[in-house]
Amino acid sequence: MGPFDALWHVLNLLAPAVGMGLIAPALAKALWRQDLRGVRWWALVRWTAAASGLALLAGLVLTGRDGRMATYAGMVVASALALWWRGWARPARG
Repeated sequence: MGPFDALWHVLNLLAPAVGMGLIAPALAKALWRQDLRGVRWWALVRWTAAASGLALLAGLVLTGRDGRMATYAGMVVASALALWWRGWARPARG
């Protein structure tokens, strides 16, 4: 496998985390507009994408394969916890 193929594999591995990191904060900001007014969308994206990426990597290490439903369930839980932590539990600083 060449370097371009390796890069392509890593990008495809992290694509669901990036997608979740973009979609979940947008939905959270739309549903809880008043509660999340002081929190920047980009801060929510960073926290959610990072938590989702860590959940994907943990699922890959624990199961030995990518794309397991348990991994995606862990990604949803990690995203929800990251949104809660950054949006409500932690003081809003931007």
